[in-house]
Amino acid sequence: MIKRNLLLIGLTALLSACGFQLRGTGDVQFTLNELNVTARNAYGDTVKEVTAALESNKVKVNQGAPYTLALTNEQETQRTASYTSSAQTAETELTTHLDYEIRGGSQQLVLMQNQLEVQSVQTQDGNNLIGSDQEGNQLRKEMRRDLVNQLMLRLQLITPGQLDALLQTAEAKAQAEAQAEADAAEAERQRQEAQPQQSPIEIPAQ
Repeated sequence: MIKRNLLLIGLTALLSACGFQLRGTGDVQFTLNELNVTARNAYGDTVKEVTAALESNKVKVNQGAPYTLALTNEQETQRTASYTSSAQTAETELTTHLDYEIRGGSQQLVLMQNQLEVQSVQTQDGNNLIGSDQEGNQLRKEMRRDLVNQLMLRLQLITPGQLDALLQTAEAKAQAEAQAEADAAEAERQRQEAQPQQSPIEIPAQ
């Protein structure tokens, strides 16, 4: 299994050197010219790979972009998928989950939000724990690469016109909500002013 993974890495590096793009990142041209990218883990591998994938598809990543891709939550979980005859773990199911949003405007309003999930199964070798750990790390890298490719596929379908329309709707909604809150506050203020003020109770001197 480790040899197969190493061979896969070598082929991927060779194809990348020849200008080949992984399926899903180069089949369709991006209509977004620039995008800001943020993440809860600003220095994590996922945000680095997302940024690199966008830039390789000629999307300029900068903080001044009108719209922001926010990686809001990334979680890795694992569970036992099967057992050996001696009740030891034979296979482990790994799951990586990513929540993301597209935000825009001066208030960074949420225009789109969605989630991605990838799963894989790792075979455990009780006689080679170090090898199993190495294989698990490599498997997580492959899963993260798959996650990034899925995200690129979704982003390729988004146009600036769609985001502009969503931003107008979100701003109108936010303005209406703010006006409703202001009206409610003003109505409460007028209600309190309309209430008669009670005079302080005077206690006669003994």
